[in-house]
Amino acid sequence: MTKKLRLLSGGAAQGLVTPLRDRFQAESGCVVQGTFGAVGAMRDKLLAGEPCDLVILTQAIIDQLATDGHVVRGSDVPLGVVMTGIAVKSGEPAPRVDSAASLKAALLAATGIYLPDPQKATAGIHFVKVLEKLGIAGELAPRLHPFPNGAAAMHAMAQSAQAGLIGCTQVTEILFAPGVDLAGLLPKEFELATVYTAAVCTKAAEPDAAREFIRLMAGADAAELRAKGGFEKV
Repeated sequence: MTKKLRLLSGGAAQGLVTPLRDRFQAESGCVVQGTFGAVGAMRDKLLAGEPCDLVILTQAIIDQLATDGHVVRGSDVPLGVVMTGIAVKSGEPAPRVDSAASLKAALLAATGIYLPDPQKATAGIHFVKVLEKLGIAGELAPRLHPFPNGAAAMHAMAQSAQAGLIGCTQVTEILFAPGVDLAGLLPKEFELATVYTAAVCTKAAEPDAAREFIRLMAGADAAELRAKGGFEKV
């Protein structure tokens, strides 16, 4: 019977995991079955008892899971720092977003705004707070299009026939999404830098395979893939 490595991951790491799956299966004979979504939702799945060998979540959540005994202490390995940015549809002009004033103007001019879950996704939670600080949360509420994770939001934005759309999510989810381009990072005063970390679950059925896949993702051979996809060194 083929071994299966079950993975729960924040959407930010989907673009890293997916290109490495086939290589890992060829080398180990183990199939990677990944579920990706908002980090809060993935944590909740683990806590609800969903079978899982490996999690990739924010460092803060991994630390809490280790404290509570859900991941193996010492198994955690940071994959990189992920910034949060603004996206536009490919082929459309990118607005300036490098200051509070320019970001506010770009958002007010947008015909629709795509974002990850504002309740459980790191970038979605943060972006709603940015809208509140800019004083435009109420005005823009009818134009918000939330999705379970940033990857889904970017895919939906790319597929929309509507012009003038803007998206906000983590850079990794923008760079790996066909049909959208990175317009720029959030302005310095609204910056969100998130460390994503992989760890082995305490109830893992395949703990050795989980450790091997972590080594592959965090290793030198995947350094170019991490950098290209928006993972910066910790």
